[in-house]
Amino acid sequence: MGSLIGVLLAVGLGCVLMLEELSTIGEKLGRRLRELSYDTLYASRKVHPTRPPEEAVVIYLDDFSHEKLGQRYDAPWDRHYHARLLERLKADGAKSVVFDIVFNEPGRDQAADAHFAKAIKDFGKVILAADWVAPSGGAVGSKTVLPHEPFLEAAANVGVAEMAPGSDFFVREHFPGAPDELVSSLSWAAAESLGAPIATNAAAKFKSRWINYYAPPGGLANLSFYEAISADPNEAPKPGFFKDKIVFVGSRVVTQYSGQRKDEYWSPYSIWTSGDEKSKNFMPGVEVQATVCLNLLRSDWLTKVPFMTEFWLVVLTGLIFGFVLPVLRPFFTFFVAVVSIVIITYAAFYLFSEKLIWFNWLMLVAVQIPTAAIWAIVFNSVQIYVQKRLMEQSLGMYVSPSRVKQIMKRPEILKPGAEKQEVSILFSDIANFTSMSEGMDSDQLATLMNSYFETTVGECIHPAQGTVIKFIGDAIFAIWNAPEVQSNHQELACRGALALRDSSSKFNFGKGMEGLEIRTRIGLHCGVANVGNFGSSTRIDYTALGENINLAARMEGLNKYLGTDVLVTGEVHKAVEGKFVSRFCGDFRLKGFEKAVAVYDLLALPDQAEPSRIWREAYAEALKHFQQKHLDEAEAAFQRVIQLHGKDGPSQFLIKHIHDLREHPPEGDWTGIVELKEK
Repeated sequence: MGSLIGVLLAVGLGCVLMLEELSTIGEKLGRRLRELSYDTLYASRKVHPTRPPEEAVVIYLDDFSHEKLGQRYDAPWDRHYHARLLERLKADGAKSVVFDIVFNEPGRDQAADAHFAKAIKDFGKVILAADWVAPSGGAVGSKTVLPHEPFLEAAANVGVAEMAPGSDFFVREHFPGAPDELVSSLSWAAAESLGAPIATNAAAKFKSRWINYYAPPGGLANLSFYEAISADPNEAPKPGFFKDKIVFVGSRVVTQYSGQRKDEYWSPYSIWTSGDEKSKNFMPGVEVQATVCLNLLRSDWLTKVPFMTEFWLVVLTGLIFGFVLPVLRPFFTFFVAVVSIVIITYAAFYLFSEKLIWFNWLMLVAVQIPTAAIWAIVFNSVQIYVQKRLMEQSLGMYVSPSRVKQIMKRPEILKPGAEKQEVSILFSDIANFTSMSEGMDSDQLATLMNSYFETTVGECIHPAQGTVIKFIGDAIFAIWNAPEVQSNHQELACRGALALRDSSSKFNFGKGMEGLEIRTRIGLHCGVANVGNFGSSTRIDYTALGENINLAARMEGLNKYLGTDVLVTGEVHKAVEGKFVSRFCGDFRLKGFEKAVAVYDLLALPDQAEPSRIWREAYAEALKHFQQKHLDEAEAAFQRVIQLHGKDGPSQFLIKHIHDLREHPPEGDWTGIVELKEK
């Protein structure tokens, strides 16, 4: 689905922009991309300039010449000056002269006209400009205005000085002239007169060609009109300067009357300049004419890739990148997109510089690939986010939230391996579970256990930031301080244990089990264990192993003998002393352990200490007598605790133990340690 949408976006947008006439966005943005694809290529020549052709010279009727020769801006020049220019150029051996000036009317000085006409005829290869004006009276079409008859008869050829600039005043394409007119463009007429091979083929005249600008404005050899005709050797060019050169004559002035457009156009080099420098990048019309003529003479115009080839290139690009990028991860999407953009950009500049071919490459690198890449990154980011959330939910059904976070951050921890870590360990068990479950069918039992674990884990252990390692039948094995470090892990474990003990009121076991009471027995211990992934390369289990794990399990089992709910070892009690209400039950040597364990009955939070104070103090006094081997006093004191606290489990257990001691006195010295023979 992601690839399909990517293809539709990349191909669709590319086609909309390519087919400019079908939509407003295509007409504006599509045309602009095509134009920029041409303009931007000249950045290579801005960085590495090419050597301009030496076959042509441009002579400017500039402000300096106006001033030095006293010629008005709002009237035709004295044609004696044009005649003198032709005489100078003929004497210097110029090959041809192209006037980008329209001489369509007789001048005020007939002698000057005659002088100019004679100079044109004597030179022999003079190409004059014709004007192209809109007809009056609302008629359709344009009209070609030829030069004044004497000049026209003397000239070698004539061409329309009109060009075809875009709305942005860039001239990008050759203008051969109107198909229904007999007069060609000025540049084509000049190339034809000079014997350009392309100009001999009438069928090739109106074929699309794009201007190959050799240099920024002023890049072609040029000089002022005044300098060209000056008699002062310090101002005039050296003899032979014009020999075998094609000379283009036209206007380049800064001064202009308000509302009158200059014969100047933007150059492709203009987009790489700004501020005051940008104003220098207007290219005079005569220099554009010279450039086009040189393109024709040298056969080095730019060729644009045919539209249909370009269209299928856009479709293919959209198909490839629209399909492939959404399949990749965001990083690789970005990498592939950037590399592809660099390659296509390089190819575009290579074709331009080495083969004089260009195509609408920005459509690919600025629209299609970025569109496909952005869509792919968005699609994959959303997809990865959703997959991550689903994975977290799935993992959360098997491991604790903290373990889920750790796995998502560090997937490598799923490999087999463990490390030693101090942890708080909790084991729980449902009292009388075997007899309780005997009369239930499998569905009832499943409902019972699911509800039990939903409450005990979701509302007790996880809120206390514990990690459930596994369920063992009706038992729960959980730890704290792993996988994430918790500085107060003993306190958190105690809070989780008390919440688990008090959770029976929250159970909702469903129909047929209303009023069912469940009592959970809990054992807590704190110590070093091997924590990590145990198993094979294909099946692992995150767990904790070691002697301290077994001790926590024994503490849970000790509840059965003492009739308690939550028992903690001295290691846990030492870390949380003063933060909870508890009582010291005594020292016990559990089955399978050589060392005695200090056992505490975890009762409540500190704000609940007062109701149990009297009987706790009474129990402490009784335990003191027991440890001092004052068995009679101890028994009497434990009986008092039972009177104060009802059926106090530890008191009952120790009274029974005292009876056993009387029947079977212990061997050796008295230590006050109670030794259990069973688990």
